[in-house]
Formats: sequence, C-alpha cells, structure tokens
Amino acid sequence: MTIQEPGRACQDPVRAARPQDERTAHAIEVQTPSRAYQVRVGWGLIDQVGPLTREVLPKAGRAHVISETNVAPLYADAVAASLREAGLEPTLQVFEAGEASKSVATLSDLLEGLAAAELSRDDLVVALGGGVAGDIGGLAAALYLRGIPVVQVPTSLLAMVDSSVGGKTAIDLAAGKNLAGAFFQPSLVLADLDCLDTLSPRQFTDSCGEVIKCGVIADADLFRDLEAAPLGLPGTEPERLAATVARCVQIKRDVVQQDEREGGIRQILNFGHTIGHAIEAANHFELGHGSSVAAGMCAVARASAARGWCAQELADRICSVVAAQGLPTDTSVDHEELLSYAVHDKKRHGSSVNLVVPEALGRVRVQRVSFQELRDLIDLGCGVS
Repeated sequence: MTIQEPGRACQDPVRAARPQDERTAHAIEVQTPSRAYQVRVGWGLIDQVGPLTREVLPKAGRAHVISETNVAPLYADAVAASLREAGLEPTLQVFEAGEASKSVATLSDLLEGLAAAELSRDDLVVALGGGVAGDIGGLAAALYLRGIPVVQVPTSLLAMVDSSVGGKTAIDLAAGKNLAGAFFQPSLVLADLDCLDTLSPRQFTDSCGEVIKCGVIADADLFRDLEAAPLGLPGTEPERLAATVARCVQIKRDVVQQDEREGGIRQILNFGHTIGHAIEAANHFELGHGSSVAAGMCAVARASAARGWCAQELADRICSVVAAQGLPTDTSVDHEELLSYAVHDKKRHGSSVNLVVPEALGRVRVQRVSFQELRDLIDLGCGVS
C-alpha cells in the first residue's frame, strides 16, 4: 500500500451531464452529543466533495483519501480534483478490496500513511468506498492524533443506508467481526446516487437487506412499499431510490440521536445481525453482509413466531419480502458452527446475548437470551425453509 498524489482525470461524462438542480435531493441533519453533521443524498456529489468539505472544515489544508482497489479507479481522481479546486491538498492511500482487509495490519498501514502525509488535527480523512472503506477509514481517523475529522463518501447502497451514518468504525479480529473499533462521528456524509450505477445487480441486491431491516424495525410504510414492489436497480426508479435511501438514513439518525453508543435503543439496528454475522463468518465472508443479515432476519422471525413472540403472519411477510428482493431466507450452515460464531459477537453479555426480535411491523424489542436459548432459536429458525 503506497501513498500517492491522485491524478487529474477528466470528469465522468454521465455525472458531468447531471442538471445542477439534481445535485442534492435530500439533506438530513444529525445531532449527537459528540458531533452534529449533515448527510446529503443526491446526484453529482462526488464532484462536490471539495466545496462541501470546505464548508464544514474551513481550516483544513490537507485531505487524505482512503479507498480500496475496486473503488479508487472509479472515483479517486474526481474526488481529488474537487478537493484540489477547493484549496485542499489531496493524497491517496489504497488498500486491497474485501472484508479480509478490515484487519490490524491494514489499519497499521493506514495510520503510517496518515503520518507520512503529515496531516494535522485541522486536516481530514476522506473515506471513499463501501462499508469496509468507511469502517477502517473512520477508525484510522479516530485513532490518528487521537482523532481528526473524517468525511464519509459511501459508494455502495449498503454503506449509504447504514454504515456511513452513526459513527461506528471498526476492524475484524480472528475471533469475530467488528470486535475492535470506536464510536467516531463523521463531519459530513455525501451519498452520491450516481455511484450506484457501477454496482453489479448482485451487489445492489445484497445491500437491500439493510433497507428491508429499516422497514421491519421502524417504518411499516417503508416495509409495505418494499412489499408492493422490490427496490429496482439504479436508473429504473431514481426518485424512489433517493427517497428510500433518505428514509433509511432518517431512521438511523433518529435512533442514533437517542443512543449514540448503543447502550439502549440503538441495539434495534442489529436486527438480524447476531445470526447474520454468524452466517457471514461461517461463509468466510463470501456471502455479502446484506444477504447474511437478510437470512438472519428471516431466521429470527421464524424462531420468534415459533416462540409466540410475534405472529406467524409477520414472519411470513418478512420472509416473502426478502425472497422477492432476491435475497436468501435461510442458511445450511451447521447449527453448532453458527452458535460458535454468534456467541463471540460483540453483543455478548457474559453467558448471554442480546437478540433483537420482531413484535409487529415497524416494532422490535431487545431480548436477552442465554447461549442455550440462542441454540434453540437457531434450531427453530435455521435450515427449515
């Protein structure tokens, strides 16, 4: 991994052709105890990273762009050009794409890169990419000089609706996913919907797992909208896509503002994640995060219905929406293996785990379950469809 000055490539003709009045469709204010910031959702925002960053960080002189090998060739030059035009000196550091890079080794390289770029506390990191880049780039910013500003520029739907908002930053350890990290709110989030045009249908569909989750936990109308028709690929329903991304951001904003550090209500955002993370790890991260969470949501919904915690109709509707979106509703992973991964999840409390279970459409609760109870729930919800 090397540090470089980004090139000066020309603007992408598709983005350059966007009408000026389409640049921002939604602007969502986030107010947390540690920082207030804005999430902008729209088109053409990649070309506005520089001036929008300058608005919120007027003293910054340097911007260290952290990205990965799939995303940097697509957007790093445009981001650097925008930063340069706003009077910010850009440097670029690129790591290998994939979950395997969310490691101590990659984090160490990034921190050395920040030091080599001689950033001060007035300068900033730009985390450019999907969830992996946002998580590890945000953590590097949180640690360097005990914290320098970070601007999140998510390029995947999953990162736009979930990981770029709320300040969770992390790397994985051998024992499990996201076990080392920090709560560190960004100074700005720019979700450019044009970036979604470069996703494969599989990547886009995978991201929809987190969108469905938002409907289940907090918005019956959003769920019913997805129930009426799966979310279409970028370009087919631009206004619906923009509204859906913004609504998911608003839901997460509303939760995070009440509970920044996941001591209470923020845990509802983990619906589907306890079993989902176990499915993801057991598949060696070859199954996407959104797909794993989708299967985890269905498993918990089936088990909850079997326990009488929710109606069978609700479980059936969750599974139907997941299936209609093209996501998995179950897993064939051995149940003991799932349990082994699940009990090492960061939501563990001694010999129990906090599990988010559905009660009604748009409402969930946190249920403390023992390891044996979790094993029973896995039996009830997994490998049965």
